[in-house]
Amino acid sequence: MTTNDAPSAPAQSPRIIYRQAMARDGADQAEVFHHAVMQGAAAHYSVKQREAWASSLPREASVWVARQALYTTLVAACDGRCVGFLELSVTDAHIKTLYVWPSLARRGIGTTLLVHAGRLLLENGCETATIEASLTLADSLLHRGWQDRGEEWVERGGERLLRRRLVKRLVAVET
Repeated sequence: MTTNDAPSAPAQSPRIIYRQAMARDGADQAEVFHHAVMQGAAAHYSVKQREAWASSLPREASVWVARQALYTTLVAACDGRCVGFLELSVTDAHIKTLYVWPSLARRGIGTTLLVHAGRLLLENGCETATIEASLTLADSLLHRGWQDRGEEWVERGGERLLRRRLVKRLVAVET
């Protein structure tokens, strides 16, 4: 048998799958949120600020499943587990949350979730998207074409946290 006659390797499925959230993702969303805040935001916020932020939403699956009914929730799943998610209000063209498991940050997962969210918004007739981005996320978004609309302070558990109001004109991207 020559190398040309060798059987081809089976097609490998992608490691990260992007899809609509399901109830079974609730517990993973709670963990992604908690760890993204406590570990991922450490360079920009104090321990007290991160503890207050992390405690603003319970670490319970049922809370995150309930939020899935309020917002269009997209997840990045790896081996069946949610490793990142984005919550979107389509009617307001507003991204409510975007979190990725800290050890997987800066690998394009959040960017891909944003591409899928942008596509959904375009399909619903929206021309722009908005987000209130943490300092952890803001610089990355600004480098990807988002426009800064100023800073804003938000209170979580008695702690004040700085974030940036951002907006982006949506354009169709092939996915």
